Amino acid sequence: MIGSVFYVIVGLVLLVVGGEFLVRSSVALSFRLKLSRMVIGLTVVSFATSAPELLVSIQAALDGLSDISLGNVIGSNIANIGLVLGITAIIGPLAIDKDFYKFNWPVMVLLSFALYILLMDGVLTQLEGMLLFVSLIVYLILLIRRARKFSDTMVEEVDDALQKTSNFKIVIWLLIGGAALYFGSEFLVSGAETIALKMGISEGVIAVTLIAVGTSVPELAASVIAALKQEKAISLGNLIGSNIFNIASVLGITALIEPIMVKDETLMNVNIYWMLGFAIILLPLAFIPKKMILGRPKGLLIFASYCIFIALVFLK
Repeated sequence: MIGSVFYVIVGLVLLVVGGEFLVRSSVALSFRLKLSRMVIGLTVVSFATSAPELLVSIQAALDGLSDISLGNVIGSNIANIGLVLGITAIIGPLAIDKDFYKFNWPVMVLLSFALYILLMDGVLTQLEGMLLFVSLIVYLILLIRRARKFSDTMVEEVDDALQKTSNFKIVIWLLIGGAALYFGSEFLVSGAETIALKMGISEGVIAVTLIAVGTSVPELAASVIAALKQEKAISLGNLIGSNIFNIASVLGITALIEPIMVKDETLMNVNIYWMLGFAIILLPLAFIPKKMILGRPKGLLIFASYCIFIALVFLK
């Protein structure tokens, strides 16, 4: 048990370090590509912080543990909004731009419902995995085109010193950040899973809670650090992008390698509805009361809802 706790602590430290390097490299990269920080958050940061979900899901599917693959993604998407966005908004208000509800949010909700429909027959086939992955490619192409079209109005003021960052340093920062996030997630998930198993918790509960939270810690680290640095666009963009990547790339690629079977009925009868609910609730929260801001009260509401979800999972 002591060794598992040590793994958890080391994992958390690595994830914080990885989040720091990812934020710095992302802001610097936005200057080089002349894209907004929101777009960088939706692509570079999102892909790097979704890597743990991808690796965990592929390994679980290859081991015949489909419920862990699916539960990991569903739980991570719930945690990204309920836990990560909630805590980030509590730290400081998040301003929401028009691109959120005109493009990014609709894509996230559309993919969430598409996943629900594809899983209604109890399996995510290789063809369906291909469709999800292709949808990600289309999304990224449209995202880059929109960013370049509105590049003059989308670039925000950031640390001027990062404009002079060399390409070599940006790549090194990305590699360090990605590696730290990967190994940090591995240590955290491994330690948390061992502790949970010794406590007699089922694999299904582990998948949507501990493993999901563990693989979402990179998003939490990156978003909290971004919020503290006032890089709010990366905070929101990272979370929305991560949810899109989780469905389209993590489950898409995993299903391409090995079809995902739904064995635990709770995933489809309960948990996926929580995922859809958290995705949908973002829009009304953005407009009520008539302000495009996610402030502390809304952050507390989102976080409280996540706590209720966790409590229900363990009490079930």
